[in-house]
Amino acid sequence: MTPLRAQTASAIVIGNELLSGKVQESNLLELSRVLRTLGIRLVKAVIVPDEVPVIRAEVESLSKASDVVFTSGGVGPTHDDVTVEAVAQAFGVEAVVHPTLEKLLRESYGERLGDAHLRMALVPRGATLVSVSDIKWPTTLMHNVFMLPGVPEIFRMKLDAVRAHVTGPQPFVSRAVFLGLEEAEIKDALDAVVAAHPGVEIGSYPKWFEPRYRTKVTFDARDASAVDAALSDFVTRCDPSSVVHVE
Repeated sequence: MTPLRAQTASAIVIGNELLSGKVQESNLLELSRVLRTLGIRLVKAVIVPDEVPVIRAEVESLSKASDVVFTSGGVGPTHDDVTVEAVAQAFGVEAVVHPTLEKLLRESYGERLGDAHLRMALVPRGATLVSVSDIKWPTTLMHNVFMLPGVPEIFRMKLDAVRAHVTGPQPFVSRAVFLGLEEAEIKDALDAVVAAHPGVEIGSYPKWFEPRYRTKVTFDARDASAVDAALSDFVTRCDPSSVVHVE
């Protein structure tokens, strides 16, 4: 399969357990880090309940607004695993059993295979299975929507398939300055650098209980020279004694 080219991405994280606070969400962090290495900007992320109409609406919207979409969760064997059905509806097709997935399930479960297990063989009609050699279970791709499991350990493994089948324009370069100043004390310098370097994403993050520094300022772009120029410009506007560390 030819890798899917993308500059922007969205994520739909699915699970009542996340919205109720029963489980801590961690997949977004892993996904965003992988996307940055690919040069793809994560522009939107939503957490939604296990409800077909809600998931369907987000898939319909985000698959048009972003180059690629990732869903997390809702692809297991139980009653609340409804992501496949929702994605199928979003693209106007039905959910069907994929023979490759069914074969893998029969090999794995043998005589213990039941209807609940076969729910994990469902895909939206017309979906593609993408895989990498060291992961037995393939990932379902419907148009520009990758459907990933919600279990963090499996989600992280599945990101290898994302790396193999999605490509971005150029990886992001990120640098940072750590300062012994509060945000209010660097506002003028920040404003000036933001205006002078529009191609660089600049972020300011206070650290209230960190003894070594008070604020971390980050500089991100696909152009390393642009990042270096913005960082240097900012540092020259700060009192040298306030600069704790540059990375």
